[in-house]
Amino acid sequence: MKKIALITGATSGIGLATARRLAQVGIDLILCGRRIDRLKELEQELGAIVKVKTLHFDVRAEAEVTAALQSLEGDWQNVTILVNNAGNAHGLSSIEEGNTADWDAMIDGNVKGLLYVSRAILPGMVERKTGHVVNISSIAGKETYRNGAVYCASKAAVEAISQGMRLDLTEHGVKVTNIAPGAVETEFSLVRFKGDAERAGKVYQGFEPLRPEDIADAVCYAVSAPAHVTIADMTILAGAQSQATTIFRNS
Repeated sequence: MKKIALITGATSGIGLATARRLAQVGIDLILCGRRIDRLKELEQELGAIVKVKTLHFDVRAEAEVTAALQSLEGDWQNVTILVNNAGNAHGLSSIEEGNTADWDAMIDGNVKGLLYVSRAILPGMVERKTGHVVNISSIAGKETYRNGAVYCASKAAVEAISQGMRLDLTEHGVKVTNIAPGAVETEFSLVRFKGDAERAGKVYQGFEPLRPEDIADAVCYAVSAPAHVTIADMTILAGAQSQATTIFRNS
């Protein structure tokens, strides 16, 4: 059966790099995101290599998720790889000064959104007795840092969900991989600092951060492993990074 990968948050960063990487190895793609223009551009770009279908929805909106995924017809219903990549970070503040709207955005996107998409896709994998879920967590899910309590909590939830999924799904032939990236240069910091490009840029100064392609390579490695091999958990740090917030900079 031809592999089909559904990727959330596919229009930028890790999701975009993963789409391109999986297309290189001949995996058909269902690309999901909130930016229609970028989805159309990707459909044209990657459609020259593999079959591509795009879905426009916000993972935080359960009704949108359900409607979009129920619209899949024919072979597109047979998703073999689910990459739960969509997520966000908003704000960097002490817990007593936190913005509750930021908290809602992180919990709704990083946790509930992952669950909504998984709930829609997993029954088919279980019925077919095959499938692979890749959840993109974060080093923040393994190490809590100051001023990041809620973001770290949301990613710790992803870690727990990944473990729980593996316990629930292994007997049905469905693999689960959790990938926890460290410092990756994407739109992440720009979103966290609400468009403040100067502040966001400083996050990656003085060292070479990970690139989205580095994480995409890890996803491809995990989903290409032999049937008897499950890559359960990967933590990927930049070369100059030893912990979530410990980075050795040259300037």
